[in-house]
Amino acid sequence: MIPPPPGTLERWAFDYVVSDSLAHKLSPPPLPRGDLEASWESGAPSRRALRPGRPREMVLADKKPKTPTGQQLRDPIKRALLLHVFLHHELQAAELFAWAMLTWVEVPRALRLGWLKLAVDEARHMRLYARELERLGKRFGDFPVRDWFWERVPACESASSFLALVGVGFEGGNLDHGARFAQMLDDVGDHEAAAAERQVAHEEIAHVRFATQWLEKLGSPLATLDDLRVLLPPPLSPLVLRGKPLARAARLAAGMPAGLVDELEQSDETARRPRASEGRA
Repeated sequence: MIPPPPGTLERWAFDYVVSDSLAHKLSPPPLPRGDLEASWESGAPSRRALRPGRPREMVLADKKPKTPTGQQLRDPIKRALLLHVFLHHELQAAELFAWAMLTWVEVPRALRLGWLKLAVDEARHMRLYARELERLGKRFGDFPVRDWFWERVPACESASSFLALVGVGFEGGNLDHGARFAQMLDDVGDHEAAAAERQVAHEEIAHVRFATQWLEKLGSPLATLDDLRVLLPPPLSPLVLRGKPLARAARLAAGMPAGLVDELEQSDETARRPRASEGRA
């Protein structure tokens, strides 16, 4: 695949996705200025087929390792495993925002630039988790991971579907899961890790709001659970992406309509639920 021209936003996104350097994934260079015409590739083609480079530190697993919860987190190794899972989720989210910018080249530039700014946010979250891992005597790569998001997100057929799955589904789920795991970490006395988890969850309110606002601008506003369900690539359902209990106040602050939040909170789901924290970013 031919890379975009050097110095463009598209090249920044391309380099981030394909890089096999953990240092690059954790601390990418500054974004080119979005207000300069020279920062945009002229006639950019869709690069949907692009897939991520994998740092040598990563150990890929066929099955997702079980996420520790509750009193298991009294063990610092289990806490490190949990934070490692979260760091890997942030890595995938950052890559996928860059991938979306390269895939849906027909959407407004403001949306494409916004995705890259979210990628920068996710890289900062990665560094936050990496710091906590180091405090616990571990680093990224000490546990196997599975690219669960990458297995599913490329099935999105439109920018609206991507916004619904990643922005409202995964990141919306993180509003629920983040609050729950932060409380678990507090309960076992790791208040530093709990604070980091709360910080990430709080900052992702703006990420969910970004998705809800752009869905409306693109003509796919979310008023009901069915509006969300129709945008998700099968077999995913909105109800298997939520966490329990639902972070109602955070979801409302993120621009999700009260009626949709009510449905998410009150509806039952008979399909398989993801393992703890699968449906978060």
